[in-house]
Amino acid sequence: MAALGWLTPRRRSATARSVLAGEAAAEAARKTSAADDDAALLTGTSEEAPEEPAFPVAGDARAAAFFDLDNTVMQGAAIFHFGRGLYKRKFFERRELTRFAWQQAWFRLAGVEDPEHMQDARDSALSIVKGHRVSELTSIGEEIYDEYMADRIWPGTRALAQAHLDAGQKVWLVTAAPVETATIIARRLGLTGALGTVAESVDGVYTGRLVGEPLHGPAKAEAVRALAAAEDLDLDRCAAYSDSHNDIPMLSLVGHPYAINPDTKLRKHARARDWRLRDYRTGRKAAKVGIPAAAGVGALAGGTAAALALHRRRR
Repeated sequence: MAALGWLTPRRRSATARSVLAGEAAAEAARKTSAADDDAALLTGTSEEAPEEPAFPVAGDARAAAFFDLDNTVMQGAAIFHFGRGLYKRKFFERRELTRFAWQQAWFRLAGVEDPEHMQDARDSALSIVKGHRVSELTSIGEEIYDEYMADRIWPGTRALAQAHLDAGQKVWLVTAAPVETATIIARRLGLTGALGTVAESVDGVYTGRLVGEPLHGPAKAEAVRALAAAEDLDLDRCAAYSDSHNDIPMLSLVGHPYAINPDTKLRKHARARDWRLRDYRTGRKAAKVGIPAAAGVGALAGGTAAALALHRRRR
């Protein structure tokens, strides 16, 4: 899909490409937003902390929430799950799936963007979807969500999103995944919409080129900034959630940043700045990174009050 056509012109500066990607993502998100207030409430618990004023603030129409997707809302990378679904449908061979999986794993573990490595990942992903119709991959994306993604949603993060919705606020996913895939996930979770990587298409067919660059790092912050301007939001009253230090630019943009299932660098950064922390991973996973596990991840929420309570506790 869109994010899978990752070839970008080199004539623009990195900053200019980030701005272009962010503005394109914001425009696409506003066109494809899909609110649904019937999403199920599921919760986890957070680290022990003193009480704080109720948040989110009910009825604050100039506030919104922005959620990273991979390992924040959903276990694993959406683009890899999508790739598994395409492999199952014989879009490519096993060796390509193995290569794609390794590229995704390397990026998650390394936490840095080596230009040559990222270009190779974009080229291999591009070859999978170039020439396919947008409608075809969108339809397949619906099936792939049910097959590989629905059971990987973090209940605790979903409850946080629901708390914002119940407070009358809009909630957006912000991800480097294709905007079409991100929009499907947002709709299934009852969220407002999604900011995602936007790919060029002509007559409904992917060309293999991006509008700007992948929505990653600084580009996410630009997308949030552009959407906030278009929606007349006050970023100081908004919240953002992510697991990755790569999203520090986005988290720093809002008045209420949250580190969710944080990597080591983000956790250190969040502690230094007194940002709120939440961890919804299993005990075994949490132990590996030396942090306490969240209990009751699979429990059904007692109601909106339980979700709101998660916001009233600080690390």
